[in-house]
Amino acid sequence: MFISIIIPTYNRLPILEKCLKALEKQKFTADKISNYEIIVVDDGSTDGTLEWLADRADRFPHVRAFLQEHQGPAVARNLGIKEAKGEIIIFIDSDLVVTENFLQAHANALIEGQKKIGSDRLFTYGWVINTCNFENPTTEPYKITDFSAAYFATGNVAIARKWLEEVGLFDTQFQLYGWEDLELGVRLKKLGLKLIKCPEAVGYHWHPPFNLEQIPKLIDKEIQRGRMGVLFYQKHPTWEVRMMIQMTWLHRLLWGILSLGGKLNERTMQPLLQWLIERGKPQLALEIARIFLNWYNVRGVYAAYGEMKQQKSVL
Repeated sequence: MFISIIIPTYNRLPILEKCLKALEKQKFTADKISNYEIIVVDDGSTDGTLEWLADRADRFPHVRAFLQEHQGPAVARNLGIKEAKGEIIIFIDSDLVVTENFLQAHANALIEGQKKIGSDRLFTYGWVINTCNFENPTTEPYKITDFSAAYFATGNVAIARKWLEEVGLFDTQFQLYGWEDLELGVRLKKLGLKLIKCPEAVGYHWHPPFNLEQIPKLIDKEIQRGRMGVLFYQKHPTWEVRMMIQMTWLHRLLWGILSLGGKLNERTMQPLLQWLIERGKPQLALEIARIFLNWYNVRGVYAAYGEMKQQKSVL
């Protein structure tokens, strides 16, 4: 099989370098993979990503790079699919560093999965381990917080190109943060595709250690995720989607109680968060911050839902 790895990127050059170096060091143990390419779609970066790649083309022989105006990952992935040569597509993010048997593990799982279920209506999903260790990201152990119950997520997934084309690719209405991959997953599920877990295909998702300066951007992401969640629900108005986007009375009650109706927020919790960060516990600080981050998300969902209903009533 020929594999095309599609990587959208936006101002991630330092970690993108590690991502690409890992992909260039892939080892194969069987004849299942004929060749592979790495398609990097630069989503309008301002950090010189394309120039940097062009200057190092000899170091990254599998890379093909493309540029688009800043339009978000859904548009970038669709461009990658259009330009891809492979019959198998693997999606990863540009801040993911994989192990040397990553491609082989996905290939093995796709072939064995097809034999097991007697159909090629399947895709494989690998492990994503979160880490703050930039120097040696692959030394991070798997943690309970790394578990994902998502059906289809583009952090580490392999799928036949034909299913992406049949389902209609990513919906480019999702231009803010969140949900474009899970929404495509709903459509894939309707086609009858089966998720095959592939824990041997490990990717280490790097992000900088949490600090208080990140909070405004994190809050903005949660509000964006809320707005895109309502778009998700408009396309698939089911209880399952309502649960996914946290648009239920249960989520409203849960995060309302935990945040004391918003009284536990970025300002009131700042001393505790800073205390934890100073004691070398940024991940714990982030998990506690999720109390008010989720409250912002739920409020964003209901605000966007209210706007949607108001627009419908006007029409």
